[in-house]
Amino acid sequence: MDFGLVLQTDPPASQVVGLMRRAERNGFRYGWTFDSAVLWQEPFVVYSQILEHTTKLHVGPMVTNPGTRTWEVTASTFATLNDMFGNRTVCGIGRGDSAMRVAGRKPNTLARLGEAIDVIRDLAEGREAVVDGNPIRIPWVKDGKLPVWMAAYGPKALALAGQKADGFILQLADPFLTEWMVKAVRQAAADAGRDPSAITVCVAAPAYVGDDLAHARDQCRWFGGMVGNHVADLVARYGEHSSMVPDELTAYIKDRHGYDYSHHGRAGNPDTAFVPDEIVDRFCLLGPAEAHIEKLRHLKSLGVDQFALYDMHDNREGTIDAYGSDIIPALRREHP
Repeated sequence: MDFGLVLQTDPPASQVVGLMRRAERNGFRYGWTFDSAVLWQEPFVVYSQILEHTTKLHVGPMVTNPGTRTWEVTASTFATLNDMFGNRTVCGIGRGDSAMRVAGRKPNTLARLGEAIDVIRDLAEGREAVVDGNPIRIPWVKDGKLPVWMAAYGPKALALAGQKADGFILQLADPFLTEWMVKAVRQAAADAGRDPSAITVCVAAPAYVGDDLAHARDQCRWFGGMVGNHVADLVARYGEHSSMVPDELTAYIKDRHGYDYSHHGRAGNPDTAFVPDEIVDRFCLLGPAEAHIEKLRHLKSLGVDQFALYDMHDNREGTIDAYGSDIIPALRREHP
């Protein structure tokens, strides 16, 4: 099982780079960041420094989207980093939440997202692609490699991930929902004539290692609010009790009232009071190291290849170190 660290690109960038270096020393193989140009610093600039100061860490956004950058710019940026540092990037991509809504735009359509996945991958790997009706190719790309992993929750998005993406990003760690969504992605891949086992499955969620469960819950409650933005979209599209979406995902947002993106992804977010302890426990990894190991074993049995740890709380270094000393070695011994 692989492990990733997820951060926001808050200034100073040197602190983000330092935490990523710490993660690599502790056995993490992936370094992810949010991508929302108004709320945080430009991630691709920071990736260059992370790659310069690490040796094996793969980096990428969790997640970018097809609307805030033109597709050839996204592809060229990834290709440039790969040319400078070896093929050590991965493109996490989705419809766009905070990056689009903060600028007053709606998330991208799935049709646009599906087209962007193909174009960005082809251009970054040196192949010709059609952009706005014009065939183009980046001529200097040599031996480029860019896996594109798609974030999804709803049935149509899960199907698209299975049809087109190299990996599937699920931003919650609930075993019931993980099993349901992984099956949906793999079934869509099989229906499209692809090898379902070739799709990398990445579960991303906050993790807090410690014995004070109440404090850990309060530090990670923000995540239920972030997921709630996407769930609200699903409810609007499919209805509150739809056979297309499990009640286990949608029921908890009934008391949700608005959302202020200035607190997005941050401990103490005042817009997440509606998130009950049960959801925090189900969506996140909390408690002593043994509890993390047990839940990760369960997720691994459901087909999860990577756990990406959201580290936005008051014990960032401690959690990274606890994973490095106790949790990652335990999972690597069982699943090298």
